[in-house]
Amino acid sequence: MKPFLILQLRPESDAAEEEFEALLDKGGLPRARAHRIRLDQEPLPQGLSARDFAGVIVGGGPGCVSDPPEKKTPAEAQCEAAVMRLMPEIVGEDVPFLGCCYGIGILGHFLGAPVSKARWSEPVGTSACRLTEEGRRDPLLEGCPDEFVAFVGHKEALQALPEGAAHLVASETCPFQMIRAGRNVYATQFHPEADGAVFETRIRTYRNHGYFPPEDADRLIEMCHAAPVEAPPLILRNFVRRYG
Repeated sequence: MKPFLILQLRPESDAAEEEFEALLDKGGLPRARAHRIRLDQEPLPQGLSARDFAGVIVGGGPGCVSDPPEKKTPAEAQCEAAVMRLMPEIVGEDVPFLGCCYGIGILGHFLGAPVSKARWSEPVGTSACRLTEEGRRDPLLEGCPDEFVAFVGHKEALQALPEGAAHLVASETCPFQMIRAGRNVYATQFHPEADGAVFETRIRTYRNHGYFPPEDADRLIEMCHAAPVEAPPLILRNFVRRYG
């Protein structure tokens, strides 16, 4: 059986390690079937093809696709360039792909849709999401209720649906919470791998990155641990089951 390629973009080791463990746990993915690359630490190997894997999962990160080059750190620029290098093959050949948070910016930008900080950013916390008609029919959302709560926290967002893409999940605070291109290329604005413990680590890690006032960290951690977030991990598990 082919492994899944997990690409990580977080230069902060605590957050990166916990994200990786959460992706395995929530996806029901055995460690032996995960090929992990931390793009801040190593480049994509020459000759690597997305078709060599059962699917590609891209985690989140502190970078923003819409930031001008001079505002991106070298690590952010390196990570973005590496993922973008794979997108022509992934989209062109409909290779199974699941981009989480940062991944929706990557996919939207590649498809020519506007990604910016103009509207629809969401503070660290939760968002009340709902399935669209298309979402109710999508196999990755099987088992998800029509309305559910998900963890979010992002500065930029899709400003419009990419041409030809399917709109699967929406919310009042950010319309494009999940989309699909082709049959197998997915991206979420929310974090399907996150639970209260995972978000606690991220709140502590990114408390000075402009997502929220640093003095709000303890209040946000308490809120995240109390949040009834149950449905989003089903998306990860359905992705692994469908393509594994």
